[in-house]
Amino acid sequence: MAKKFPLHPANPERICWGCDQFCAITAMACANERSPHPAELFGDDWLAWGEQQLAPDNPPTASGQPTDHPTRHPV
Repeated sequence: MAKKFPLHPANPERICWGCDQFCAITAMACANERSPHPAELFGDDWLAWGEQQLAPDNPPTASGQPTDHPTRHPV
């Protein structure tokens, strides 16, 4: 079972986040380079930003068409 991914670690720069082993940067087992935590790349609000990017801007209606194009008809 994979370890739970920490959302706001205290010192993310000390760990490689590339897999579920979470190796220390002085003893990495699986990679040649350290993978940064998303908070290091996108800031402390990385989770809210990621969820916003995944949310659809125009959710489709029951007919399968986006809601901002009322004149379109399904083919």
